[in-house]
Amino acid sequence: MVVADERSPRDGKFIEIIGHYNPLTEPESFDVDEEKALKWLKSGAQPTETALRLLTKVGVIDKFKPAAQKKVRTSSKPKKKKAKAGTKAESTAEESS
Repeated sequence: MVVADERSPRDGKFIEIIGHYNPLTEPESFDVDEEKALKWLKSGAQPTETALRLLTKVGVIDKFKPAAQKKVRTSSKPKKKKAKAGTKAESTAEESS
C-alpha cells in the first residue's frame, strides 16, 4: 500500500510505502504502519475503495474518525443571520394585497 498523487499513473511514482498486502495467502495478509496511515489521512489523503476496506479491517479508520468528528463538532457553529428590521413585515403585507 502506497501514498501517491492522484495524477500519477497506477504503477508510477509514489510518495511513501505505508503497508504491504498479500491477497494470495489464506487468510489474506495485510501489514500497515498505522502512524503513517493516520498522518496521511489527517493531511487529507483520500483512500481508494480497496484501501479504505483494508484500513477499516485493521482499525485505522476507526482511530481516524473520532479525531475528525471532534474537529467538526468544535469548529462548526452555525452563524445566525441578522434580518433587517421590517423586512419580514413588509413582505407579508405585500403578499396579502
